[in-house]
Amino acid sequence: MTDPIKTLLAETPFAVVDGALATELERLGCDLNDSLWSARVLSEAPELITKVHRSYFEAGADITITSSYQATFEGFMARGMSHDEARALIQRSVALAVEARDAFWAEQADSTRARPLVAASIGPYGAYLADGSEYRGDYAVGEDALVAFHRPRIEALVEAGADLFACETLPSLVEARALVRVLSEFPAARAWITFSAKDDRHISDGTPIAECAAFLNGQPQVVATGVNCTALRFIEPLLVAMASVTDTPLVVYPNSGEQYDPTTKQWHGSDDADCAHDGSAFSALVPLWLSAGARLIGGCCRTGPEDVKAIAALRDELDS
Repeated sequence: MTDPIKTLLAETPFAVVDGALATELERLGCDLNDSLWSARVLSEAPELITKVHRSYFEAGADITITSSYQATFEGFMARGMSHDEARALIQRSVALAVEARDAFWAEQADSTRARPLVAASIGPYGAYLADGSEYRGDYAVGEDALVAFHRPRIEALVEAGADLFACETLPSLVEARALVRVLSEFPAARAWITFSAKDDRHISDGTPIAECAAFLNGQPQVVATGVNCTALRFIEPLLVAMASVTDTPLVVYPNSGEQYDPTTKQWHGSDDADCAHDGSAFSALVPLWLSAGARLIGGCCRTGPEDVKAIAALRDELDS
């Protein structure tokens, strides 16, 4: 299998990743105060997921991330679903994104844009636990257990036909190692691996980001590495640290800078002066991130189409 990120980056100055799925689903009226989070909508209102994917393509996204972040066999079966029903929902996440992409692309006959990609989201073990441990990494399980946890969902998503995987918001290097092991069982699969970071040098469990990037450098199935769901103010130094130890393309899609309380499942204001929802923060910061080595840029929690539109405008400006 070819490297879809390498192919995409050959056609554009940098690639634009979409923004938050859950934030837009909430704006459309979905109640996500649930352990399944946005995965709940896969069964209740799948047409809204398609609508959100479409909105990001229209805003200029080159890559959309599926709604499978918190879609797991364990989570669905705990709600009384059968194994086959859970598998169908997990695979539906790819089908919805592909449907939105193909419908959008069919209308772009005269476009000079690259054909967008669909990245199947693989959230961390802590996302399934729904206790905030995805931002701490203090799991009571080891690498072998993480391999066993991730394998069935990755197998289902491989069969669903996404262009690549987005293994995202990882709080620990141990979980990244586990995912690399699982990916090796599916040699044609390609993935990016991104971590959540607690400051400008360390991922959530305290491991230096440079150590993580160095481990992933040269892993044949890892086509990009970086950080996501991390405060805006930390992104530039994190990029600098990663760029010093890897030649793998760097991907960043930070949150808006607001703080998430896993107990109340609410977002609160940020210390970041540039926390905004009109794209202005990204317009100011993207050039700095590009200079620091970023090749794929988008938004995570509490970002939306306006932020992606601002990022895409900078891409188009560089491409003109």
